[in-house]
Amino acid sequence: MSNSNQLKFTPEVFGYPLLFVMVLWIVFWVESRFGFNFNSYGVYPREFKGLRGILFSPFIHGSLKHLFNNSIPLFVLSSALFYFYRNIRWKVLIFGMLLTGVATWLIGRSSLHIGASGVVYMLAAFLFFKGIFSKQFQLTALALVVVFLYGGMLWYVFPVNPEISWEGHLSGFFVGLLFAFFFKGNPVQNKKYDWEREDYNPENDPFLKQFDEEGNFIELPKEPPVEPMEEKPTEQKSRRIKIVYSFKKNPEKETE
Repeated sequence: MSNSNQLKFTPEVFGYPLLFVMVLWIVFWVESRFGFNFNSYGVYPREFKGLRGILFSPFIHGSLKHLFNNSIPLFVLSSALFYFYRNIRWKVLIFGMLLTGVATWLIGRSSLHIGASGVVYMLAAFLFFKGIFSKQFQLTALALVVVFLYGGMLWYVFPVNPEISWEGHLSGFFVGLLFAFFFKGNPVQNKKYDWEREDYNPENDPFLKQFDEEGNFIELPKEPPVEPMEEKPTEQKSRRIKIVYSFKKNPEKETE
């Protein structure tokens, strides 16, 4: 298995999504601090001047509430993208953002469309549909988590509120769905068991050896246990200590 298919945590999994969100907050701070208004750089459909919004609109927000509502799902979903789909993460994020802007420019109302919500819908749709299509348990579980957290966003792809750019949401949703079909392959490889390998030989399987050709269990003859060899004690030469006592007469007693 290659390193690209291994799910390993790296600092960039949270680093780049956090940097993306920080740029949104910096842009909003510059507007608030210096009195700028960047709304004119949003997507204005079917006008040549409005094409610049394809690049700039995801970084522009009309209010603090608007910015906050987009920041959390953008960070969560982009982090999931960077962790599970690291081979295609930049393609999905960059091209998804651009195509969402183009689609909004084509189908949107004649008004300025700003905010990163289109990117959020693109990420949510991609993570959900790609996880379902992959038939891989980790990615399917991720898809269910996305539905649990952000399934309620689906209502806002319809014109339920005239103040909300539902066209941007709808554009991001369909771009994410399109990417789920376009990017083939499974980024996470399933673990293969021994019998799933190409070089598998059932005759060498110790488990299958316990069954006959009709599938009946047979008891294999047990090999006699190997008795441990007794170690012979090493011969040790006995050493004898000889003590010799000598008797010596007392000369004084002999003279008395």
